[in-house]
Amino acid sequence: MSVSSRILKSLQSQLTAVLSAFSSFRFKLLRDLADIFKIMNLCAERVSDHPEYARILCDLLQICGLPFLKEKSSDEMKYASVVTDCVSQMGFLMRIPLPEVRRQICLSVSAFYSRDKHQHSSDGVCSTRADYRALMLERSGVSETLVMSLALTEEQLPVKLCLLQTLQILSRTSEVNCKLMLRAQAAQKICFHMSEGDPSGELLFRSSEILWNLLENGSRQEVTSQLSSSDCIASLKDAFLHLLLKGFRHHERQLRNDLLVLLSLIAENPGAPLIESGFLKHLTPFLTFPELKSHNPLVRNLKLSFNQEDFEMKKLLLNIMVVLSRDLSALQLFREGRVMLALMLLVKPSSSAERSGRHRRRWTSSQQEELQLQALSTLSSLAPLMLEEYMTCQANTCLLLLIDCCLQHDSSSGRGHGLHGSSGRGGRRAQLRYCVRVLRSVTCVEHEPLRQDLCDQGAIGQLLALCPGVLRWFLGRPQDEDAVALEIQTDCLLLLSVLCEGDVHRKELFGRDGVELLIQYLSLDAALVFSGLGHNKLLLSSIDCLWSCVVGCLGAEDVFVERRGVDLMLQLLQRSPRHMLSPLVSTLLELCENPQAVTHLLHWSGERDTSASQLLLHIWRREEETTAVSRDPHGMITDVKRPIVSRHQESSSSSSSSPDVSAAVREVSENLRANIYCIFCKLGFEGLSGLSAEDHITLSIIHRYLDFKVGEVVHEVLSELLDEGVSPVVSDEAALKSVLQVTEATAESVRLLQQSILGRQQQEELQEEQLLYKEILFTQKQREIAAEAWRSYVARTSNYSILKEFKRLQEEQSTSEAYAPSDTETPEPPNTLSDQ
Repeated sequence: MSVSSRILKSLQSQLTAVLSAFSSFRFKLLRDLADIFKIMNLCAERVSDHPEYARILCDLLQICGLPFLKEKSSDEMKYASVVTDCVSQMGFLMRIPLPEVRRQICLSVSAFYSRDKHQHSSDGVCSTRADYRALMLERSGVSETLVMSLALTEEQLPVKLCLLQTLQILSRTSEVNCKLMLRAQAAQKICFHMSEGDPSGELLFRSSEILWNLLENGSRQEVTSQLSSSDCIASLKDAFLHLLLKGFRHHERQLRNDLLVLLSLIAENPGAPLIESGFLKHLTPFLTFPELKSHNPLVRNLKLSFNQEDFEMKKLLLNIMVVLSRDLSALQLFREGRVMLALMLLVKPSSSAERSGRHRRRWTSSQQEELQLQALSTLSSLAPLMLEEYMTCQANTCLLLLIDCCLQHDSSSGRGHGLHGSSGRGGRRAQLRYCVRVLRSVTCVEHEPLRQDLCDQGAIGQLLALCPGVLRWFLGRPQDEDAVALEIQTDCLLLLSVLCEGDVHRKELFGRDGVELLIQYLSLDAALVFSGLGHNKLLLSSIDCLWSCVVGCLGAEDVFVERRGVDLMLQLLQRSPRHMLSPLVSTLLELCENPQAVTHLLHWSGERDTSASQLLLHIWRREEETTAVSRDPHGMITDVKRPIVSRHQESSSSSSSSPDVSAAVREVSENLRANIYCIFCKLGFEGLSGLSAEDHITLSIIHRYLDFKVGEVVHEVLSELLDEGVSPVVSDEAALKSVLQVTEATAESVRLLQQSILGRQQQEELQEEQLLYKEILFTQKQREIAAEAWRSYVARTSNYSILKEFKRLQEEQSTSEAYAPSDTETPEPPNTLSDQ
């Protein structure tokens, strides 16, 4: 009988003396685990009546904290289920109300999970592997059991701290343990009690660490969902305010920032009751501190050390503004707390320093720069939602002055811009980038007084070339061409587009200087579109700026045409990828309202002497090929009933669930054919030089595009009436069918015209082929004559008899020619009766 079996028997017989004799034996073999835990369960059942069992139980639990021993390598897999059950039972022993037992359970679980190596002197046995122990503990579900036992330790603070330490160890690296803990609502339970009274502060620290482990190794969504209850938010708020107002040590400031990050993550959950819990109301005074003075008792005696932890907290407060701005109720609290004014003071460091002069210590220049950048980033999110406060603070003037400062003084006193300074050190481009981004965000809102204020402040001229201008500043610095520079220029062009759209006076302010800059942008190599830096966005913004700032203003249009802008657009049209063709063709169509632009179109010649009409016809064919329009190999109409309908259009019309959207009408805005047709209406359909037969075949379809489109719409009307079971009146039905017949007849006549064009082309090709064949025959004949002459010459020079024969024949020929009448002499007419 083994030792464990004898002890088990003695326990069952209540032989306490025997138990005491064997209590010091170290039970660690895997094969003894089942008996050992039976002993522990018997002790647990009797410990309430016999307190002396508590010491024995604690000793056994302490032994179980050591790595189990195996005699063979296969023992780990052989006893895996036994180990899992035993570790699980260890967690269930938390039901014992004795503090020393619960504490020992936590210590044993922590030690068992520890990866420390234990040395054993026993012969023939070795410790189980650390990863094996971790796997067994994960499978046992003991982490979930320990979370559920938190409720049992409310009156036992030392035990609770030990339990939290164990949960911290279990959740540090294990995703499985974190998942089990979250299933037991660990985040909610731990957060709810984290702000309870603990003079040492260990409870708050352990709880915060566990929450972070759950975020990193568990489901972030599940954690934030559990923390989004009113009780959890109130607990986090109390802990944060306590550390903010009374925490002066380094680790307390770090813990304060960690709690603020947790609150920021909770704020991302739309259902989190941050406002209802009063958190935001208490937080608002700190959002504007130390930029604004406040009589709020929370911040009246608050002092910042302006160290790195306070700096990180200020950045986190700016970040949480952006997260909370999604709630309209939060915006109202921001208005009451004058958050916009505080942000503008951060953007203007000098003013901020004057207002906060009572503070002896201030942010360093590097910290001030980074806060300025983050304030600008926050403004880009808040300003469009708080336009009245934005205008009240004269933010437009401040931002334009900052832009001017960035352009005139390209230097910085700080050492970098942190997260938002991705443009690099030692430059003002980061400030410039975010200033322009803020202006772009507010101008995109339909608020005409704000746009007018910007124009009155000279924004158009400053963005162009007058002060000296953002765009010209970058165009003169090719060495600074990177993604950030391209982004700034793109935003400037978008800003100009929004300001000038629909206002002729502002387009006149854009004027010649703006056109000159657009010419430079349109001169960009189309191959840069694929550079990956953002040239594609810059080019599209230039085209949009051309549409909004030039088209519609005759003076600007004339300058653009005079500077050969139409030629540049056609070159881009010839080289650009398909997704850029639509804005180019649309803008080109608008420019065709100017007669000078039409003249340039007609006389333009591109690569390989391609004319504008040839280029447009080629784009038309490529568009039909992309949309799968039915055509034969020669580009001729194959379906006279629906000559311009694509397969994509048919499939989209059949699958469209919205009856208000007509596929025929939607197709006009989705591809280029309608715009190309309108351009040809300006150029004319006759007298276009340099067109091939294929071009003429395509042009015949374009000429009748509007007739075909009318027939297509009528066909859709009839189809929709049929689908809805509606029959039109006789006259309407006759009119609709008449239109369809006319469309079909038109398509048939176009096809006949195309056939005649193709026939003429084939006839011309046949004539060219015959002429070429005659030239080939003539050339071959000449080669044969030359070859025969050469052979005769060689024979004469190499054989004397042949030379004599040739000489004789030559003399006979000359003699016969001497007696023959000359072709130039006129023979005498014969005598006639009249002569006699």
